[in-house]
Amino acid sequence: MSPASPTFFCIGLSVLQVIQTQSGPLPKPSLQAQPSSLVPLGQSVTLRCQGPPDVDLYRLEKLKPEKYEDQDFLFIPTMERSNAGRYRCSYQNGSDWSLPSDQLELIATGVYAKPSLSAHPSSAVPQGRDVTLKCQSPYSFDEFVLYKEGDTGPYKRPEKWYRANFPIITVTAAHSGTYRCFSFSSSFPYLWSAPSDPLVLVVTGLSVTPSQVPMEESFPVTEKPMNITASPEGLSPPFGFAHQHYAKGNLVGICLGAMIIIILVGGF
Repeated sequence: MSPASPTFFCIGLSVLQVIQTQSGPLPKPSLQAQPSSLVPLGQSVTLRCQGPPDVDLYRLEKLKPEKYEDQDFLFIPTMERSNAGRYRCSYQNGSDWSLPSDQLELIATGVYAKPSLSAHPSSAVPQGRDVTLKCQSPYSFDEFVLYKEGDTGPYKRPEKWYRANFPIITVTAAHSGTYRCFSFSSSFPYLWSAPSDPLVLVVTGLSVTPSQVPMEESFPVTEKPMNITASPEGLSPPFGFAHQHYAKGNLVGICLGAMIIIILVGGF
């Protein structure tokens, strides 16, 4: 074997090692519900999985009961109770599967009669004072959710005895707006009531500009943020950085040692 042969051999091994250490689970896709993850019974919704370009295969699955479709979207023309639940998606490139998306909770609303929402002591609150928003259900539900139009997520509060209090301490201009609440049972967390009638909270003692004037609009329901991730079954975790550097160091050392020995032998 010529002295150049082990050099190319070591270079080839180094490249292979780099490729192997860089391999691992593909980045997770995103899963969204359009127009919203809160869907009134009888309305339509589309779940769409978004990954990188040129994906070989998408898989969109519903958890508990488990079922899946090998496609990047799921269109539900008429929302029913059975459609509510947790969903996630993943994709495949070659023989590799991505990590699953964050779980999306699809909520069926309008399953129960709407609760009532009131402000105490009043819906007109001087700046700097406190106010409590009270959501009350005709049923003995133990979970309540308060939404403010324009916010990115809900305020959840578990309570007993048919009602929940949402205190707002030291009111500011940012608290002005339109609020609604939902109620449901923790035993059926994806089946919610209809939304309450809107409550407009007005903060007084402010210099009102046109952008601060509350307006009656249709309620744009915002989606809840999901931070749950799960590892796909049967997927081995990627190597840690310490393991990668250790493996690379061993390989480089072996190659350098082999080259030095060959050079010394050639010199004799």
